[in-house]
Amino acid sequence: MSTDEDNDYDVLVLGAGNAGMAAASIACEAGLRTAIVESHEAGGVCPTRGCVPKKVLVAAAQTLDAISRAGSHQIRVGPPALDWPGLVARKESFVEGVPGEFEASLARRGIDLLRGTARFLGPHDIGVDGAAYRARRIVVATGSSPRALPIPGAELLLSSDELLDLLELPDSITFIGAGVIAFEFAHVLARAGVHVTLLEVADRVLPALDMDAATEVEEATRKLGVDVASGVSIERIRRVRGGCEVAYRTRDGRARVVSCSVAAHGAGRVANLAGLDLHLAGISLDGGRVERDAFLRSVENADVYFAGDALTGVPQLSPLASYEGRIVGNNLTQESSVEVRYGHQPAAIYTIPAAAMVGLTEEGAREQGLDFEAHVNDMREWRSARTYAEDTAWAKVLVERETDRILGAHLVGHGAEETIHAFALAIERGMTASDLRSRVYAYPTFHSDIKYLVG
Repeated sequence: MSTDEDNDYDVLVLGAGNAGMAAASIACEAGLRTAIVESHEAGGVCPTRGCVPKKVLVAAAQTLDAISRAGSHQIRVGPPALDWPGLVARKESFVEGVPGEFEASLARRGIDLLRGTARFLGPHDIGVDGAAYRARRIVVATGSSPRALPIPGAELLLSSDELLDLLELPDSITFIGAGVIAFEFAHVLARAGVHVTLLEVADRVLPALDMDAATEVEEATRKLGVDVASGVSIERIRRVRGGCEVAYRTRDGRARVVSCSVAAHGAGRVANLAGLDLHLAGISLDGGRVERDAFLRSVENADVYFAGDALTGVPQLSPLASYEGRIVGNNLTQESSVEVRYGHQPAAIYTIPAAAMVGLTEEGAREQGLDFEAHVNDMREWRSARTYAEDTAWAKVLVERETDRILGAHLVGHGAEETIHAFALAIERGMTASDLRSRVYAYPTFHSDIKYLVG
């Protein structure tokens, strides 16, 4: 392959998701000739196949949950009827036309969109379906895909994309893996009348969460009638008349078989790096990981940056991808002067009720040898929770003893996904527990509980 002058760029971005779009936008605004390579739709997973359409389903499940508690508010209602095909159609209205809008945005800004699958041809060279391109700097923002599972019959598992497009509700579903996606779908589907089973190979569910927070989410999920088993080993999945059978062994070695209408992948996602031929750029792919510096550059090829789900060892979150993309974009234009900082970005799991977290877990703080106090509160009897007839309301806030600074916050309950932002701001700005206690909050609100959560 050979390149011509038209195929030479200052910046070539692999992936048109949140991270890639953010990096490309900053580079283009700085006057750098920029192109994005994308093999799927522009915009990435979040707006078309992830958080946005999924939240439409979650919102419906939240409404069903509110209706189920109407009696506590002395409201008489009949059994709700969910029109699932209608809900899927509503979800599609949020997705329709979105890739075209992203493409138009790229065109307006003068960013070229190259269609095809990218792979490295050299330290500064990229092949895209037979064409060759050269760039002074390359950004790898190729996203992620479902983790490959070495299980006989794994090809029968539905992906999250396929779950979002189900036109008919199954009678039952079994998730292989009890990660974030599995829990979120479980709370939607269970409230829609589907019997849900979650099977997790790890010793506990949601291992990235604070252990106690994960336990609270698991207990809230079991209250819905969802079956949850961790520490299992999956032996096979096979198609049978009427659906699937999943054979597994329990933590104590007992053989079990669960029958279901469909089985789904819930074991998380991995970075899309394997097919990029990174070695031709002088970059080692060690166990699926790439070594990078604080500027998100490869330590082996300083002209290649990584952002978004293509990074390993950090949460795969859409807002975090945008943040990393902005870091990379600024470093492309300012010669690597901005270091990435983690720890102050909040995250949420859209179960019902939601879980939210920011900063260190208790386990993480102990590993770092920090001296802290963990303020744990069961808030089910607090007025804020009782007002809304909540049966799950829990918080753990970690406060460093010597400095009084907030190290981490973990919330499960009504409003957690909103309240967590106050703790994120406190961590980012170095506010102390005393600062949070002394603030004036609108009352009665869930935010007004903050001053009691920090000791």
